Amino acid sequence: MLRIESVSKIFSKGGINERLALDDVSVTLDEGEFVTVIGGNGAGKSTLLNCISGMYDIEKGRILLDSIDISFMPEYKRSSYIGRVFQDPLKGTAFNMNIEENLAIAYAKGKPRGFGAGLKKSDIRYFRERLFHLGLGLEDRMKHRVGLLSGGQRQALTLLMATIVKPKLLLLDEHTAALDPSTAKKVLQITREIIEKENLCTIMITHNMKDALEFGVRTIMMHEGRIIIDLKGKEREEMTVEKLVKQFSINSGTNLYSDRMLLS
Repeated sequence: MLRIESVSKIFSKGGINERLALDDVSVTLDEGEFVTVIGGNGAGKSTLLNCISGMYDIEKGRILLDSIDISFMPEYKRSSYIGRVFQDPLKGTAFNMNIEENLAIAYAKGKPRGFGAGLKKSDIRYFRERLFHLGLGLEDRMKHRVGLLSGGQRQALTLLMATIVKPKLLLLDEHTAALDPSTAKKVLQITREIIEKENLCTIMITHNMKDALEFGVRTIMMHEGRIIIDLKGKEREEMTVEKLVKQFSINSGTNLYSDRMLLS
């Protein structure tokens, strides 16, 4: 479903602050494969997602999504194929509009525009059904402004908006990092249920090493713009956080100093 071939990204190219953010990265994801990505600050995790989504241009390489070359496709065109949820709960929704209106915007993605009812009764019933399955009571608050929701409720809604029209690829950029542990656990469970039900090809960035090994079927660790560990199958099943820290030190030649990762 996703093929990344020798992709590199340089910031401030030719300047005094030039930095190689992605260094010849290659990785392939199958249809329905749920991959977690972990690494310290500056490892290239978010940069990789930004290059896939089209937010950043790449210096070299190719990105293919379902055999479509999207390497230099504008971001707004890629959004027809890609769903994304950001770390900040304030992103991904229109906070002055109500839940119903936000879902209507997301539901219209990729559909032809024309004259007619912007929101049908059948759409409202469908939204209520999808909201009910989130288990947060949002189906009874569809007329409420999104700005009044809690961070967890908003992230769950954003996740639903990103998947209400099934994307070819779902990108989750530390989408629970700003939430308290209890709320983060609930949102992660909702995430897992949606991904499994829709069989979505997914990349989830996390700083929590335990979550990286618990969720999905494959774990990738990045360091200085490169993929240094790629775990799946039995090797991943037998991996522990302690073993992963040791493997990181061996593969990177450095110790893992990220308190955020070690203490999660």
